[in-house]
Amino acid sequence: MEAWMNTLLQTLALPEFGLSTVFVVAFVSATLLPMGSEPAVFGLVKLNPELFWPAVLVATAGNTLGGMVSWWMGWGAHKAVDKWRHSPTHLRALQWLEKLGPRACLLSWLPGVGDPLCAVAGWLQMPLWPCTLYMAIGKFLRYLLMTSALLWVF
Repeated sequence: MEAWMNTLLQTLALPEFGLSTVFVVAFVSATLLPMGSEPAVFGLVKLNPELFWPAVLVATAGNTLGGMVSWWMGWGAHKAVDKWRHSPTHLRALQWLEKLGPRACLLSWLPGVGDPLCAVAGWLQMPLWPCTLYMAIGKFLRYLLMTSALLWVF
């Protein structure tokens, strides 16, 4: 398993696979797995400045699709589990999210909170496409600002 993983990572690190690597890392990091994709985007853009916009757009697409997977996981979890529906924490979060609706997915860019937020939006069965639009806007702005700031600093 370890040899296979090393081979995969070495292949994805090749310049011709740069944007696909950014896509995969951004996609995986938008699920509930604890990793960030900004270093991959920054590294690619630092080595290939002409790929700034393609990298930002590919990372946005991958991260948004990963957010959609999280939404679907939340939607499925809602169908499967309904234990703590009436707890005070759940009720407060539910009121806040129902008040904001799909616009709450603008916060999907926040570290630690954003990816579970997409799952909760699915759990609450908020409409997928408006949530996806707001996820994409938030994630695009994150990649644009983070990559620009890192390039400016370094």
